Amino acid sequence: MKPKLSLIIPVYNASTFVLKTLQEVSNWQKSIDYSVEVIMVNDGSPDNSKIIIENYIKEQNANIKLVSYSKNKGKGYAVKQGMMQATGAYRIFTDADIPYGFEILEKILYYLDFKEFDVCIGNRRSIHSQYYTSITFARKLSSFIFTGFVSRFVVTGINDTQCGIKGFTEKVANEIFPKLAVNGFGFDIEILYLSYKKEFDIKRIPVKFEGNENSTISLLKDSILMLKDVLLIPFRYHFTKKYK
Repeated sequence: MKPKLSLIIPVYNASTFVLKTLQEVSNWQKSIDYSVEVIMVNDGSPDNSKIIIENYIKEQNANIKLVSYSKNKGKGYAVKQGMMQATGAYRIFTDADIPYGFEILEKILYYLDFKEFDVCIGNRRSIHSQYYTSITFARKLSSFIFTGFVSRFVVTGINDTQCGIKGFTEKVANEIFPKLAVNGFGFDIEILYLSYKKEFDIKRIPVKFEGNENSTISLLKDSILMLKDVLLIPFRYHFTKKYK
């Protein structure tokens, strides 16, 4: 039987908190009245994230699927692999520490299912969004500059492209994710770029954000790589067959 929802969770160097995530996910699965498949994708973590997940699934007989590979490929690649194996009528990906909670999943399903939007994305910059974790000035500044550049030259009208929770209908997910070329953090922009080009209906919703302090983003290195990836997206769309 096709699950109503596929939840994809990319994992990288999450050994300090992934057990907590597994427990929370299992408790959430037991609390809902519809079918859901959870796919955790270990993105070549050099720590023991994979072992922790494998042991938990085996010991608890958890209804969780693990996808894993030995070499780190990037968050975009991990999410893509999860989406490619998903079978749910609706597909959502979120971060490994579940920083947006589980209630938002119901809201995303509501807009995708009952309101018939094609894509539903979190918006941390909404006046209705709430932060329970402090963000450093340097990260705020880099995010402001990067988002300003992206919204001006690549994806207009969205002031938070990098929010780590996004949902899709099965049809849209199958249309977008096989085409993704960006393996790193810039994949969110690629998703939104293609969604606009395909004229999909996008719903933005406020979020409650409470993440941990163990960010896997290297501010300088990843910002440079993201900029490169983002600049290549319009080029691929207009001058190659990658997105056709």
